[in-house]
Amino acid sequence: QVQLEESGGGLVQAGGSLRLSCQVSGGIFAISTVGWYRQAPGKQRELVASRSSGGFTDYADSVKGRFTISRDNAKNTVYLQMNSLKPEDTAVYYCNAQRIGTPEQFIYWGQGTQVTVSS
Repeated sequence: QVQLEESGGGLVQAGGSLRLSCQVSGGIFAISTVGWYRQAPGKQRELVASRSSGGFTDYADSVKGRFTISRDNAKNTVYLQMNSLKPEDTAVYYCNAQRIGTPEQFIYWGQGTQVTVSS
């Protein structure tokens, strides 16, 4: 059974840092593109950052230079290091594991973790 377990959200002041973690169980981590999405109140869910199994990374323009995504294949865990946080980064952050464009494609989501940045 696939599960994505997130941790690390919380309340931080503007300019501060947080690190989100997501452990992916169920045997899919090594073949997945893993990433983080976020959804603020009244807005659509958007990609924050992703990292493929081959090491390709993608970032939203709004977080480039401030956020870093990394993955530890030995621990089946993806991290999102968030620095220089801004109030507009406030959202629920969702971990994602997906494999698209193959016969065995899949998309899985975590339950979400709240990140609140105070001004």
